[in-house]
Amino acid sequence: MAGRRRAHRRRERPRVTPLLPVGRRSTFRPGRDPRAEFHPPPAPARPDRPAPPGDRHVVVAGAGIAGLTAALALAERGVRVTVLEASGRLGGRVASWPVTLPDGSPSHMSRGFHAFFRQYYNLRAVLRRTDPTLERLRPLADYPLVRAGGGADSFAGIPRTPPWNLAAFVARSPSFDRRGLAGVDVEAALGLLDVRFPDTVRALDGVSAAEVLDRLRFPETARHLALEVFARSFFADPREFSGGELVAMFHTYFVGSAEGLLFDVPRDDYDRTLWEPLGRHLHGLGVDVRVGRSVTTVLDGRDRGLAVHHRHTGGDPHGEVLDADAVVLALDPVGLCEVAASSPGLGGPGDAGRAWRTAVAGVRSAPPFAVWRLWLDGPVDADRPPFLGTSGYGPLDNVSVLERFEDHAAAWSRAHGGSVVELHAYAVDQDPDEEALRARLLEALHEVYPETVGLRTVHEEWLLRADCVLVGLEPHDSRPGVVTPDPRLVLAGDTIRSDLPVALMERAATTGWTAADRLLTGWGLPGHGVWSVPTGPRLGRLPALARRGLRATHPRPRPRRNFLA
Repeated sequence: MAGRRRAHRRRERPRVTPLLPVGRRSTFRPGRDPRAEFHPPPAPARPDRPAPPGDRHVVVAGAGIAGLTAALALAERGVRVTVLEASGRLGGRVASWPVTLPDGSPSHMSRGFHAFFRQYYNLRAVLRRTDPTLERLRPLADYPLVRAGGGADSFAGIPRTPPWNLAAFVARSPSFDRRGLAGVDVEAALGLLDVRFPDTVRALDGVSAAEVLDRLRFPETARHLALEVFARSFFADPREFSGGELVAMFHTYFVGSAEGLLFDVPRDDYDRTLWEPLGRHLHGLGVDVRVGRSVTTVLDGRDRGLAVHHRHTGGDPHGEVLDADAVVLALDPVGLCEVAASSPGLGGPGDAGRAWRTAVAGVRSAPPFAVWRLWLDGPVDADRPPFLGTSGYGPLDNVSVLERFEDHAAAWSRAHGGSVVELHAYAVDQDPDEEALRARLLEALHEVYPETVGLRTVHEEWLLRADCVLVGLEPHDSRPGVVTPDPRLVLAGDTIRSDLPVALMERAATTGWTAADRLLTGWGLPGHGVWSVPTGPRLGRLPALARRGLRATHPRPRPRRNFLA
């Protein structure tokens, strides 16, 4: 298979795609984990009216990761695709854009740091279309976490394979002291190694992330690892964030995957490194990408198709109409709800259509988050890591030093002798006092990196957004998934439910591939399939047997609803 030759990079082999060739068995794996699971697409249907792929036209609303993935998957099978993107660039919430500094020098801004984990198999499949060996990604050596009042954790140098990674981390982490570990509910903790997707997530419907750790009797000193880092990366308060999603993240990033918790980052700004090359690739496949176009309404169209109404962003409210055989809505929570609300009958007629529209209307945005990028007139200390997670420092959730990994920031740092530092604050108050929030963030930066106290800010860029999905306490199955009651309409994005253990950018890419596959196979065309970390317990029956033994020797007064109840 193409891509099996060895690369000069130590950490990965070059592969064009982690998707299996149609009609062939393969021993291919998308990463280091031999237990990664391939999920094949549905078997192609035998439609009553088969048509050449080029006669099919799909409109994709949204040019973020999910929309670009769906467009790529469809175009590779010969389907004609039009992508409509409301903003002026590709990448969605992982876009970047140019800014000009006071001295006239060019630089870049984005919505903040993103970690490209090694288990993001389906996202990496997209990136490999233009970068087969992933040379445009740069590995970071560590993912350090610091806690106010003392204590720090690191993921560097620990084994990759569960359960040895967990044992090694706990053994050397100051967050897990002997007294705290003695109080852990061992049976419940073993349940973290005995998960099955999506059943485990469903079993925790209505249970918050904070409550999951309460039931585990998780050491107080270690809670920042699970809540301040994992839950808040979903921009959510741990009391409002799904406990099932928290358990899924434990499994995906740590106890279920042998890829490890270290990650890569783009070598330069997202636009130049990722999306410009992919945009050129899509153009070569015949995809028509139109930026600055907002989808407003999707209605029934001609020849049993759909009519997609769109307009220039901020322009003519009447706009234009595109006829399509099918539509992929790859929008953020706000955009999805707006299109559904303005499209009578979207999702199909009858009870099924009404239930689907109710589910979409229930999609909520997470609390606002802030990104503050500072160009400082002096450097931070040389030993500062590229990315630092924080806990207990007020609203500050992490600090990035961009010249450590982005080429344009490194060039500015060399030329001016300064640092480019980015601060993140997740799950801030609705309608916050932004001046007070900036003051608290700056105070926290000075506490974490004291050398910044005397530095002057040459330039700053500030963003406050509230357009990420809240994965809350509602039942897992109540959230809209890729498939809708109308076979002409599919959804994609990290807003969308997935029954696989995927999250964030990887959920966006996974649902993009899956949405395209539903359309392709419905038309009798071959799909692609997706990969994930194992969907069941990595240690087989051992965790369940150990839990059974504990119950026999330490019976509980009443049966549990689920493994953490």
